[in-house]
Amino acid sequence: MANKRLFHHWGKLTVALRTGERQSEAAGSEGETFAALYADPARLKGFLRAMTGISRGANMAIAAKFPWAQYKTAADCGTAQGDLIVQVALKNPHLAGIGFDLPEVAPIFEEYVEANGVKSLVRFQGGSFFREPLPKVDVIMMGHILHDWNLDEKKMLIRKAYEAIPEGGAFIAYDALIDDDRSKNAFGLLMSLNMLIETPGGFDFTGADCVGWMKEAGFREARVERLIGPDFMVVGIK
Repeated sequence: MANKRLFHHWGKLTVALRTGERQSEAAGSEGETFAALYADPARLKGFLRAMTGISRGANMAIAAKFPWAQYKTAADCGTAQGDLIVQVALKNPHLAGIGFDLPEVAPIFEEYVEANGVKSLVRFQGGSFFREPLPKVDVIMMGHILHDWNLDEKKMLIRKAYEAIPEGGAFIAYDALIDDDRSKNAFGLLMSLNMLIETPGGFDFTGADCVGWMKEAGFREARVERLIGPDFMVVGIK
């Protein structure tokens, strides 16, 4: 992905900085951020595999350290190839899992789930998290998702996660969080710049930012936990 997509998009960094506009496949388009990418099956598969590559370590950390024994069902929203829900299922076979993403993702997701031997534990649910409600489960997860969207859209997704889970349920959102004084996690800052290049309004954020958004949505508590490398998760409890 870095060779075929990002290298060319970052080649337009100066234009992005001067105009504030994205330089990805959909540059200048008013359509959905990922529509151009999802329209090409080969390009889509490469993108989803890349999402697995950049997320695998954090996914394994969540599968191992979150207190899954307290919960029975979970959904990964914006699941891509499905590695997050697959890693959680491999480590916690008592859970019933859902991968939620646009319908075009289904065959790529199902191939990955079957290859990892968790077909009996995990299923796909097609839909848009902008247009449909999220699956009703104990735990909603979003890995490298919130940073794709502008502030209003971030808050909307957090609110929909809150509405989908029961009292005592959890929402896990992880990204390359920027440290609160914006001076240490250079990767998080660079990823935020990547969101400028790739999306109309996306940006990375601090843990304090996300905790505040979760509290605003109604979560009774929220905490930040380190995962691996530059990735941190923010956990909200309803």
